[in-house]
Amino acid sequence: MGTVTLDRPWLAFDLGAQMQVLSWAVNRPGFVTANRIIWREVRNRDLPRDLDVEAWFHQELAGQGELEAVAFLTSRDVRFFSESHAQVGAVAAHAVATVGLSNGERVGRRVDYSGRDWGTINVALHLSVGLTQTALIEALSIAVQARTAAVMDAQFELPTGIATGTGTDCVAVAAPQGAGAYAGLHTETGEAIGRAVYQAVLNGALDWKSHRKE
Repeated sequence: MGTVTLDRPWLAFDLGAQMQVLSWAVNRPGFVTANRIIWREVRNRDLPRDLDVEAWFHQELAGQGELEAVAFLTSRDVRFFSESHAQVGAVAAHAVATVGLSNGERVGRRVDYSGRDWGTINVALHLSVGLTQTALIEALSIAVQARTAAVMDAQFELPTGIATGTGTDCVAVAAPQGAGAYAGLHTETGEAIGRAVYQAVLNGALDWKSHRKE
């Protein structure tokens, strides 16, 4: 599976090979081919109000030689990343997450965060099994479901109810191209996705709650 390298403010998840990645990440969103998923930790001073964030991030990535990577921005201290592995039958899943809940939300409701610091949840998942593009969409939906379940089980209370995520979450799923047509909850692939992502996000959320600094 992939390898994780920490070089603060950067966190890199090397997938080991070029593969299809689906996400809504800041850099290279949608269906792309990549061999790395990376995080850039930021603070308020890095992102002043009038900054063109995408242009700034492009320069940061260029300076690291990482323009081809799928890339997240996070206010979470990347030293507190969490990861989890799951093996179900022939399917291996490796999830890496950074979890901050300082801008937590309950789905269908909104909290006014103007003038306050923001956190985020960023999850990268590497699958060993080859999937079709349609199955990769289903895999992403299972990863998001696992993220939500983990955040709810962490019991972070808001005025609007128990948080289900944050307002700036992002998930990226990577898998080889292949013939696997399904990744739902009844499949080995879906079970492995759910187990790995759930544990990585739950561990990260509980760690954040225990510190409550970011």
